Amino acid sequence: MTVVVVTDSSARLPADLLDKWGIRVVPLHILLDGTDLRDGVDDIPGDIHKLAATTAAATPAELADAYQQALADSGADGVVAVHISSALSGTCRAAERTAADLDPNVRVIDSKSAAMGTGFVALAAARAAATGGDLNTVADAAREAVARGHAFIVVHRLDNLRRSGRIGGAKAWLGTALALKPLLRIDDGKLVLAQRVRTISHATEAMIDRVCQVVGDGTAALAVHHVNNPDGATEVATALGKRLPACEPAIVTELGPVLALHVGAGAVAVSVALAEA
Repeated sequence: MTVVVVTDSSARLPADLLDKWGIRVVPLHILLDGTDLRDGVDDIPGDIHKLAATTAAATPAELADAYQQALADSGADGVVAVHISSALSGTCRAAERTAADLDPNVRVIDSKSAAMGTGFVALAAARAAATGGDLNTVADAAREAVARGHAFIVVHRLDNLRRSGRIGGAKAWLGTALALKPLLRIDDGKLVLAQRVRTISHATEAMIDRVCQVVGDGTAALAVHHVNNPDGATEVATALGKRLPACEPAIVTELGPVLALHVGAGAVAVSVALAEA
């Protein structure tokens, strides 16, 4: 058999990649008006980022069920579970506790990222598994992919950021930055301020510049995400294609309802997975 890779719905992996690599997905949750909605399973309003909703981690029961099924399907070869940054969600910590209680052949990897930043780590693990890698090899491939990841996001409005409480050092600038547009980055799993500029267009240009800087003369897998802003995402993907012709065209996906609640409408993000040296 082969090692099975599990991730969560924040990873935003397109269905064709999930099917191709056999990656399993555990849903994160949104709580709206007393109703528990599962990301990727239940119908979630498209304007969820405007509503008084909150997010919740995958439950221990969901994680245990997914890991047990994956263990059985792996023929006891093991499971590598790649989850959203522990600084952004309680899912990874819940996964670690679940794995510790369940089986030593379930290895949990903190992607220290979100969206396709998590998805690219899961893909690296799945590719290692597909080539016959054992549990240690697959887990190592995931950890190495974590170290090669970068992520940036341009936020249009600050309201959702204020409510989310997930921005490192935000109190120092959120209250006085009404006229400024933040460019954020993920640093060791935490969402932090990278730069403040006056307009969205300048923030977007700065994000593209930063992506090009981290890729340099190398190559990388790229994904562009958005919250109700497909045109903005397409423009960023097109610009990256022109400036980074050695890279494959970027995957363009929605950021998803869980992350949308934290960053708000209009946001555009880029996930970068540098190629192995």
